[in-house]
Amino acid sequence: MVMKLFAQNHIDRSKIDRILVRATNWVGDMVISLPALEAVRENFPKSTLAVLARPWVIPLIKDHPAVDQVLPLRKGRGYLTDIIEIIRVAGLIRRIKFDLAILFQNAFEAALLAYLGGVRFRIGYDTDSRGFLLSHPIKRNHKILKLHQVEYYLCILRAMGWKAKTRDPCLFIGDKDKENIGSILLSKGIEQDDLLLGLGPGAIYGPAKRWPPERFATIGDWATERWGAKVMVLGSQAEQDICRSLSQSMKHNPLNFCGNTTLGEAMALVKRCDFFVTNDSGLMHVASALDRPMVAIFGSTDPHATGPRSQKARIVKHDIECAPCLKPKCSRDYRCMLGIEPAEVWKEMEILKERFA
Repeated sequence: MVMKLFAQNHIDRSKIDRILVRATNWVGDMVISLPALEAVRENFPKSTLAVLARPWVIPLIKDHPAVDQVLPLRKGRGYLTDIIEIIRVAGLIRRIKFDLAILFQNAFEAALLAYLGGVRFRIGYDTDSRGFLLSHPIKRNHKILKLHQVEYYLCILRAMGWKAKTRDPCLFIGDKDKENIGSILLSKGIEQDDLLLGLGPGAIYGPAKRWPPERFATIGDWATERWGAKVMVLGSQAEQDICRSLSQSMKHNPLNFCGNTTLGEAMALVKRCDFFVTNDSGLMHVASALDRPMVAIFGSTDPHATGPRSQKARIVKHDIECAPCLKPKCSRDYRCMLGIEPAEVWKEMEILKERFA
């Protein structure tokens, strides 16, 4: 057992009409939790399933067939405003009269909202000193922290004795986002049959997860010269400097979409890619969940815990004594990332091309 349930009261699933799932806050974590979200739907096929989520991750679930309703949680605009938002959301939860809350997010606030919202059954890990707010607190042990994060979220349901089979994340893209990206690519001279390489040089967590932009640029130039590929650079607004540096380092100008798309449109762009090269980031999980042939470059983080869940993914990492340190910044010399040469990444791309092109 990798977890223990501290609750005796049984939940009769046939009497659960409305379910609230508190989503995780980051793109990668949200993608990783999707198999657990699907397992919730399978265990409660007739219930209404709503997801409470921060606005920036909503595109990942708004078109998902398991979800009936999405409730945005808008915080981060100031202390007083945040308190008002918590009161508003707790009141909304109370008015909807949810029977069950399943908390994928580990924070105290997630349990507090469910408690203030009057949800009878509140399930989640007893992290962040929130166990007393949960009707069914789940205690983790060290074994669960060694599992892949997909299993981490599935284990919440398994602790309840519910079915939660292992599966890979899968994303659903809205028709409007597909149409928008199709029009944009056509306007930039990209035809349906063009071979497209996507590059994701960013990683919000910190520089210890980022392979140098100039090495991504080398990969982009090689793909252009050796494969006749057209190259797209993707990232968030916070990663614009990194993406600009990559674009300026290339001999062959790429299409730089960084910060110029919604997340839904970025998903549609990734779906159009024939290959994707990325750091351990939210876009890595997006590409994996869209089943794109991809190379993921790892430094300070552990691919056994957060790696891409796809048969079309290849991982490049160096086994050194200090990795994975799980730190956002390196206190030494970033050797885990700087030791990886473009030729190593290109070798994996050639393997993918032979298998999936």
